[in-house]
Amino acid sequence: MTAGTTTVYSVSGMTCSHCKTAVTEAVSAVDGVLSVDVDVDAGRVTVITERSPDDELITKAVDEAGYELTGRAS
Repeated sequence: MTAGTTTVYSVSGMTCSHCKTAVTEAVSAVDGVLSVDVDVDAGRVTVITERSPDDELITKAVDEAGYELTGRAS
């Protein structure tokens, strides 16, 4: 298991495997991100980071991939 901080985000606009790939690649490129798991059906992106995640950088990465991060999932 990967050690780190796990954060789950809500992302809207994802509908298919292409969406999953695009979001995974974009968020994986953010500095400090160790792993990304995208659940298209639930509209959730689980991110494991080395330390506290930079929500702003992750939001920007999702936005640049063409989707909208709507906040941390509860």
